[in-house]
Amino acid sequence: MKILVVGGGGREHAIIRALKKNPQCSDIWCAPGNGGISYDAHCVDIKATDLEKMVEFAAAEKFDYVVVAQDDPLALGMVDALAEKGIPAFGPNKAAARIEASKVFSKNLMKKYGIPTADYETFDDPAKAMEYILARGKYPVVIKADGLALGKGVLICEDEAAARDGLKEIMEDKKFGDSGNHVVVEEFLTGPEVSVLSFADGKTLKPMVSSMDHKRALDNDQGLNTGGMGTVAPNPYYTPQVAQRCMEEIFLPTMAAMEAEGCPFKGCLYFGLMLTPDGPKVIEYNCRFGDPETQVVLPLLESDLFTIMQACTNGTLADTPVEFSQGAAACVILASGGYPLSYPKGKEITGLTKGQLEGSDVTVYHAGTALKEGTLITSGGRVLGVTATADTLPKALELAYAASEKIHFEGAHKRTDIGRRALKALEK
Repeated sequence: MKILVVGGGGREHAIIRALKKNPQCSDIWCAPGNGGISYDAHCVDIKATDLEKMVEFAAAEKFDYVVVAQDDPLALGMVDALAEKGIPAFGPNKAAARIEASKVFSKNLMKKYGIPTADYETFDDPAKAMEYILARGKYPVVIKADGLALGKGVLICEDEAAARDGLKEIMEDKKFGDSGNHVVVEEFLTGPEVSVLSFADGKTLKPMVSSMDHKRALDNDQGLNTGGMGTVAPNPYYTPQVAQRCMEEIFLPTMAAMEAEGCPFKGCLYFGLMLTPDGPKVIEYNCRFGDPETQVVLPLLESDLFTIMQACTNGTLADTPVEFSQGAAACVILASGGYPLSYPKGKEITGLTKGQLEGSDVTVYHAGTALKEGTLITSGGRVLGVTATADTLPKALELAYAASEKIHFEGAHKRTDIGRRALKALEK
């Protein structure tokens, strides 16, 4: 089978390495890919958002299957365009991708169908949004850009001044472009956060193992918000009782709601949850695999990923096994100094052989790397995801951190407390 994976980060690398376990997936390509991915797939330099060029390439090269892994091309309708060419793909169509591409759509969906989420209102006028915030008088308050913003279009404002600045930044200064034409203003929820990715075929939904992300740049959840500095799976706060409640109150109602709205969801539906004192509530939906959650979830998948993906596309997920190991996984992100603000690129990476640690069971997923004259160099903010699996979470963390010490590049930065909250929860 000739397969194309659309995207070029750590998530895509994790998907490719999982697909490679199936001998059918003998010819894997990635666009645009990156330096580290090129050791596992043929990379071709086409932007993930260049819908026309990507679809033309897929048709010309006669790919048997395409995995659209990134949010932007899904929101642009790449799955629809591939279908017109007769090419099956993993991922939702444009109408279903709105569940992530428009915060207004997703919040209104939850309100209409009684899916638990934070109280909110939507606005296209910053003055009216501020009036609403002042009238409620509750801080912190959360302000979200309506559209896609690389995971950074959410502001938690501690007081009136911060809320005014936030609305100006999103709606007037257009920090996130047209994504800021509309905003969602919602109540601030408290409680442990849980990420649950799930496979979906339009009618059937099968959750994957839960995970815990670490968004802040620095230890003890300090510093700026990032795309994620590390993950662990499973999330100890996500007990069987919580899982059952989420299935009944959130997961299945969301699938039914999307079908009722005429846009059944096929692909990977990501639930960002907050376990509040009033029960689990949805913080956000994503229409694709999370990054870096995928780097701990897929290594624990015991069933065949390609078979599951095809079942999602073909509507046969109910008859397809989706099994995960009872072990644990930990991913430590090695980032460029300065991330998530400005950071240097082109720093040589040492300690790896063909992108991996020689003689090690630990997997290194490449997020921001490039090859320059055969030398692996940094090319992004999040550079590498060092992932280990083990029978227990403490062991997985020990292995991941030990492996991360063997990899070097100038200015490399990592958090030293990934999994600490999870370990404390396990002790209770």
